[in-house]
Amino acid sequence: MYDTIAAAATAAGEAGIGVIRISGPDSFKILTDVFRYKSGKKLTDPDPRRMIYGYISDGSRIIDEAMVVYMKAPHTYTGEDVVEIQCHGSPVTLRQILSLVLERGAGPADRGEFTKRAFLNGRIDLSQAEAVIDVVRARSQAGSAAAVSQLSGRLSSRISSIRHEMADLVSEIAVRIEYPDEDLEEMGNGDIISAIDRIHGEIKAMADTASTGRVFRDGCRIALAGRPNTGKSSLMNALLREERAIVTDIPGTTRDTIEEYADLGGIPVKITDTAGIRESGDQIERIGIEKSRGAIDSSDIVILMLDSSGDLMEEDREVISMIGERRCIAVLNKSDLPRKLDPAGILAETGLAESTPVVEISAINGDGIKDLIEEIKKIVYGGQVSMSQDIMVADARHEELMKESMKSLSDAKNMLSHGEALDFAESDIRSAWMTLGEITGESVNDDIVNEIFSRFCLGK
Repeated sequence: MYDTIAAAATAAGEAGIGVIRISGPDSFKILTDVFRYKSGKKLTDPDPRRMIYGYISDGSRIIDEAMVVYMKAPHTYTGEDVVEIQCHGSPVTLRQILSLVLERGAGPADRGEFTKRAFLNGRIDLSQAEAVIDVVRARSQAGSAAAVSQLSGRLSSRISSIRHEMADLVSEIAVRIEYPDEDLEEMGNGDIISAIDRIHGEIKAMADTASTGRVFRDGCRIALAGRPNTGKSSLMNALLREERAIVTDIPGTTRDTIEEYADLGGIPVKITDTAGIRESGDQIERIGIEKSRGAIDSSDIVILMLDSSGDLMEEDREVISMIGERRCIAVLNKSDLPRKLDPAGILAETGLAESTPVVEISAINGDGIKDLIEEIKKIVYGGQVSMSQDIMVADARHEELMKESMKSLSDAKNMLSHGEALDFAESDIRSAWMTLGEITGESVNDDIVNEIFSRFCLGK
């Protein structure tokens, strides 16, 4: 690693402002080499954290006017001396200034290296570092709130508290093992098992939020499925609040899958409008239908579109057979027309599971759309977590480590329940303690750290 690193901290492309970030012991020296006040005077002793106006120059010409700020270690993002140069957001200007900074002694930053240095210098722990990229990539207000909660240290604090309970339990068991004949106030096996159950429950409560947390972070994939002319494209337009899909009375108008992102009640979703599924002699339409099958297979929720103004058809049943056991919402569209399908009996008639929600809507005039969004939210939340919950697990790595830790605790409980030696239980609890520490980085190897930060963007 270079002692001092630099990178553009703003995205590529034209913008009003672009930012070059420098971190390391030579940050201030590099700043004084490239920055001049408007009068031409050299920067000598600036007040930390105070914005200064002037020019960036290579000594012979002015590259751009800029605002600069110098931040002194250790009270910075990385824990090192940091400089930020705010200039005009032209890609050409940013490249010139970054090249000049690199010429003056900085090295190019790797992906996520600024945040990695913050972790290595003890400014944040590993779970907070991972939350940084989740904040940057958040696709909804709920996803952003969950990431900010983790960044603020709520998850880290909870993990630290649980590990402290584990450490106390290990200490109690160690005393019993080391001094078996001493007259000590000791915990019986029943007390230890109760403590294990309590800790296991605390970890499980966090792990149970993972499904919803991942939806907030990665988005929920929703496929609109049905035979032609049931109103899939009209529903997509209604959910997006724009005319994204072409709507006509001609069956087979949608010949390819159309994907769009939306925020439904705070939940980020990727909606796929599929081609109407039916037997077709049109080669292009058949390709679209095959892609529809793939969209259904990869979806988190399938919205089955049925035309409530008509009878149930064989093509409807074919779509239902494709859905199988996937989570599904049955939508009876065209509620503005005389009804032929009875919502009360539609589940028995179609063979769908009794737990399948049924919603009547009119995609044309918007009736029932709010009810549909509420059903989507119920499936996503699963009755286990709400948006107001402070701690939400969104990372698959965290979930797996929690499950591994819970397994070790269960093993310890089984050992005690079967009268095995305390040494075995102590070993399992200690293993659970170490595993949980991998979430915050207190017991993690360099390969995992490097893999995590390789997912970051440059400049962060």
